Amino acid sequence: MGLFERWLTVWVGLGILAGVVLGLVVPGLFQAIAAVEFAHVNLIVALFIWVMIYPMMIQIDFASIKDVGRRPKGLVLTLVINWLVKPFTMAALAVLFFQHLFAPWVDPQSASEYIAGMILLGVAPCTAMVFVWSQLTRGDPAYTLVQVSVNDLIMVFAFAPIAAFLLGVTDVSVPWQTLVLATVLYVVLPLAAGVLTRRRWLRAGGAQRVARGVAALKPWSVVGLIATVVLLFGFQAETLVAQPLVIVLIAVPLVLQSYGIFAITFVAALRLKLPHNIAAPACLIGTSNFFELAVAVAISLFGLHSGAALATVVGVLVEVPVMLSLVAIANRTRHWFAA
Repeated sequence: MGLFERWLTVWVGLGILAGVVLGLVVPGLFQAIAAVEFAHVNLIVALFIWVMIYPMMIQIDFASIKDVGRRPKGLVLTLVINWLVKPFTMAALAVLFFQHLFAPWVDPQSASEYIAGMILLGVAPCTAMVFVWSQLTRGDPAYTLVQVSVNDLIMVFAFAPIAAFLLGVTDVSVPWQTLVLATVLYVVLPLAAGVLTRRRWLRAGGAQRVARGVAALKPWSVVGLIATVVLLFGFQAETLVAQPLVIVLIAVPLVLQSYGIFAITFVAALRLKLPHNIAAPACLIGTSNFFELAVAVAISLFGLHSGAALATVVGVLVEVPVMLSLVAIANRTRHWFAA
């Protein structure tokens, strides 16, 4: 691991601090950046995420994708966790905390909105950041691509029915522009660029040229991650300062959900005897969220300043630190899995 990867937790911590400070000192700058969006997808954040995942896309050997069908256990595990377990455990934790444990500190109306926001996060599995976590755990890039692609396909059909069932409403409208745009920006375009780059480098110098190129781009991947963290925390700096108790209350069940889903998937992956480069991404896919989709639906259903929208934003804020800790766990337990 290089200097950037070795001290990644430190850089992220500094990025969080810088984002909050800058968001308070120059809020106008972050408001202007936040306005650069289309269909609830911020194009500046999308650019930095693109920078993050582009190096991993170059590593994908399409010839190896056909082998995924011979190793279906990792894909099946991902789908079971994301669609049969995660949405329901998130709903259960949200109800437990905000209708019971935190009831003395939260009024019933706000509690119901916080629950709704957390449910929306639970029904929206991650699309983009998964590639970053997979890369940090040395996951199989081709297998990760298939896991994400199948997840996105199922999300088109399953998101609205599951969300409607858990929210107890019948008019959940999927923001198709957000879903399609995010998929194109986070998967299709960087994948196309990665394929073209890989082909060019293979013709120029073979596998060694690809390895040198990816190594040179990896620091930029980390820079993209830190820049994304700075922006996300800068956007919400005033909220963090104005409502610290509410942020903490919402964060508690979200963090428990992340570690709980990781633990369930981790044990299942061990039982299935998955190799680490498939098991680690499978564990991490279920614990991260497609926050643009969750935020967009929360705003459309409950309003921009609702508790539901706030809960989805808190999901964004806790995700990176929590996911980095899970990446560390996955890496330190590498020897528990098959090669």
